Amino acid sequence: MFDQQGLSLDQAPPVSVVFGLFLTGALFGMLSGLLVLYYGEDIFAPSSIATIILTHVLALGVMMSFMLGALFQMLPVIAGIVLQNPISKSNLVKILLILGTLSLIVGFATHAGFLFLLASVLLGSSLLYVAFSMGSKLMRLSNHSASSRGMLYAISSLVALVLLALYMTTTYAQMHNGGHFAAIKQMHYTFALFGWVALLIVSISFQTIEMFYVTPAYPRILGRYMPLGIFILLVVFAIGSFLGVTPLVSTIQLLLYLLLALYAIFTLRRLSQRKRPLTDATVWFWRIGMSSLIASMLLLILHIFISERVLFDFAVVLFVSFVLSVLFAMFYKIVPFLTWFHLNAQGYFTAPMMHEVIHPKTAKKHMWIHLAMLSSLFVSVFLPVLLYLSGILILLSFGWITYQILHANKLYKHTQKTGERFEMVMELPSD
Repeated sequence: MFDQQGLSLDQAPPVSVVFGLFLTGALFGMLSGLLVLYYGEDIFAPSSIATIILTHVLALGVMMSFMLGALFQMLPVIAGIVLQNPISKSNLVKILLILGTLSLIVGFATHAGFLFLLASVLLGSSLLYVAFSMGSKLMRLSNHSASSRGMLYAISSLVALVLLALYMTTTYAQMHNGGHFAAIKQMHYTFALFGWVALLIVSISFQTIEMFYVTPAYPRILGRYMPLGIFILLVVFAIGSFLGVTPLVSTIQLLLYLLLALYAIFTLRRLSQRKRPLTDATVWFWRIGMSSLIASMLLLILHIFISERVLFDFAVVLFVSFVLSVLFAMFYKIVPFLTWFHLNAQGYFTAPMMHEVIHPKTAKKHMWIHLAMLSSLFVSVFLPVLLYLSGILILLSFGWITYQILHANKLYKHTQKTGERFEMVMELPSD
């Protein structure tokens, strides 16, 4: 589990910080299930409003919320960074993120220019605020690990994608003519998917895979150069896209896809070398995620040479599978640990053990729901009628997560209210 020597009492974020962002992501996940039920097969229509809305609900509402929650937790563990006033910071970011995301998706649905301006202000301020708060701390580190250095590149990518997004939203609001819109859009999605989402997962996993599952370390050269290599490729990709140099753009895409596939192969190899023989659901979530990433990258490579829409659709579904699988794996490690750690640190000797917060069998049941959801999404590419089953399973999957968060929080509050404590304790910040 977590290395407690790397997480002191004054560094640990209060549970409300992480639980609040995770709950936000879970509720937006349920909204994405409702959107799939509402739009049906329109979600596979290129550049349709349904596709755009669902993409941003997943990217901003779900993935952003979970990833920011994980960052608030992992920064003290991986980099020893303490964020001042974490409750007020996370609440501000969470509220602005929720309002901004809702403004954006309603703006897409209604084409109301003022909503794009509102979304620009809310999302721009919240995401740039958290990026600079975390990034400035990372920049001041004297000794970087592969994970902390990669996280800095990922946060830099977050800044880039937000600035690119602001160009697009102000174009939608008709503040300018958007003369470079197509190139900016391509750069925005690439920085979002490969610079922010994938690079952050890669960077965090360099330390957490070894820490969680007692595996050999990743090769030193991989940890040292892969995050930097991905970030450099993204910058060159942006330049090539802006200048319209198609051969350069295609070459950079190919290299990005190969690098991420290589990372996934190394991660699967490390998981097979665990020193602990037991396999829990989180190991399988990682395996599903890495296998999905490999398949997604191979399909995207094929799509460079064969421009078939079905290849791209499958690749997108597989990439979403990669991200959600890893986020769920992290969720089932972080939530039980935080609940136990805070209560134990506050001196409650009746603090529930981690398996009492979320039992391994509970996580395993969710894994099967997750697999059923992914399977239905894959088949729905050919049989769109199955999207309605997919929507129901998405609702069930994120509803499951929502219940686990509420249950853990209830258990935490109940123990604080009725539990017995040691007399001499070091207090953690209360929620």
